[in-house]
Amino acid sequence: MNYVPPPNKQMYYAQVWALVQTIPYGKVATYGQIAQMISQPDGVSAEEYQLCGSRWVGLAMAACNESVPWHRVVNSQGKVSHPQAAKQKQHLIAEGVLFAKDKIALSEFQWSEPGQSSGPAQGRLF
Repeated sequence: MNYVPPPNKQMYYAQVWALVQTIPYGKVATYGQIAQMISQPDGVSAEEYQLCGSRWVGLAMAACNESVPWHRVVNSQGKVSHPQAAKQKQHLIAEGVLFAKDKIALSEFQWSEPGQSSGPAQGRLF
């Protein structure tokens, strides 16, 4: 299937940015996770949204301003994949997110849902 943009790009992006604003300090979410937390847009089939949702979230992150904590959104492998990957990694490290071989342990640092505790995560040393 070829890439299809969201029917109302600006509205979809605004939903993504609002949701990303709620990711707590020291936590991350994946592009696909964010897409699943947002309702499938009108006029888009479930199959189409499954195929395009993560990409749409990525495009929203690339288009957001600095007030959105874009650095807290990573790929499904726990890796940074934003065009400003070095800056993203620095931001996450400053928040206490630990990397091992350029991957984040999603089992420790992945945000589960809106309303989750926003306290900083204590990473394991060993």
